[in-house]
Amino acid sequence: MALGTRRTALLAAGTAAVLALTAACGSGGPSRTEPSAWALTGGDEQTIRSSFEAWNQSNPDNAINVDFFANDAYKQKIRTAIGAGDAPTLIFGWGGGTLRSWVSADKVVPLSELVEDPATLTDRFLPSVLDTGVVDGETYALPNNGMQPVLLYYNKKLFDRIDAQPPKTWDELMDLVPRFRAEGIAPLAMGGQSKWPQLMWLEYLVDRIGGPEVFDAIAANEPGAWSHPAVKRAGEMIRELVEAGGFVDGYNSIAADSGADAALLYTDKAAMYLMGSWAYPSIMDSAPQFIRDGHLGYTTFPTVDDGEGDPANIVGNPANYWAISADATEKQQDAAVAYLTDGMFNDDYVDTLLDNGSVPPLKGIEDRISDTDDPEYLSFVYSLASEAPNFELSWDQALSPSQADALLTNLEQLFTGQKSPEEFCAAMDSTIEQK
Repeated sequence: MALGTRRTALLAAGTAAVLALTAACGSGGPSRTEPSAWALTGGDEQTIRSSFEAWNQSNPDNAINVDFFANDAYKQKIRTAIGAGDAPTLIFGWGGGTLRSWVSADKVVPLSELVEDPATLTDRFLPSVLDTGVVDGETYALPNNGMQPVLLYYNKKLFDRIDAQPPKTWDELMDLVPRFRAEGIAPLAMGGQSKWPQLMWLEYLVDRIGGPEVFDAIAANEPGAWSHPAVKRAGEMIRELVEAGGFVDGYNSIAADSGADAALLYTDKAAMYLMGSWAYPSIMDSAPQFIRDGHLGYTTFPTVDDGEGDPANIVGNPANYWAISADATEKQQDAAVAYLTDGMFNDDYVDTLLDNGSVPPLKGIEDRISDTDDPEYLSFVYSLASEAPNFELSWDQALSPSQADALLTNLEQLFTGQKSPEEFCAAMDSTIEQK
């Protein structure tokens, strides 16, 4: 395809797994001459890995060197690299506030500057997912993997043991806590050491109680928005769940990057697990028999009595995204565009995602989903994501980086009881002017 006019001109944790795809891949930083990309371990790692391997074999002149990092380590490493003008050519992200900060700092390039017809890159995607890569009407980032709504996974064996059904309401969830505890089973798995898994509880509760308008006001930096009654009530409900023993003992010492939280579910130690759909490929890789034997259940987040939010609303990540570094050379950017056009989401890429239990954010793939080994799960995720009245981006990505850091710190203190719901709201209100 023809290329258009272009501009001339995040301690990395010791648990970071850095896996190079080619002999030329280095772990110290992106190559100064060759196109490069950084991505995450776990989740859709194998799909992305396979895609670049195939691309590099078929396109040696546009080969892209790829390094993989654990989630928490990556977020720190990419901030540092972007700030130093040393980012990889293809920057892996979540869209939202982080993307906006990159755009404001002129660190990423709008796709319209790289191709003559941006529709050749954008028209295949579901609009609700594509929109997360848009800033001020311009597309800066494209989805690069499966849609990632947050689901309530559950262990069917453990529910059968106490003769229970998955909770449809918050009251039903709370009623299950003492029943599982009485059997020596943790009601809920949680990787609290990583902080961000706690956020999904707040996001869903605020939405179920007050609807998406509550977070819209927060994201718009409206003064006092964090003190909305829905946020305070959500905080009170979180404290009630923690104090009832809802989460596995020692949850604050469990790191999500290690997969120890998910392992509690498939080793019959925890009954439920609130996590994004990126957990499914990891569970399938670590415990395939658990899935094949039909022990893994999944459902939507419970409703809240008298809540104003639509029960069909979801939170999570519409997908992850590739943006192209403005500090990359023209040759590196050309290679990135070529990969995004012809390498990403080709037939092999889509088949690999589906085979690994991820749902591509593409239009019209219902027939391909029906031909997979687990069409029920994949169709559930596809319908959930594509039909949701509101698909809210994870708040730690939707907000500015400074507010997101404050949110995770204050939320951890809410979970541990160091802050009351009122103190949490006040602390977050004090960040409202941060950009």
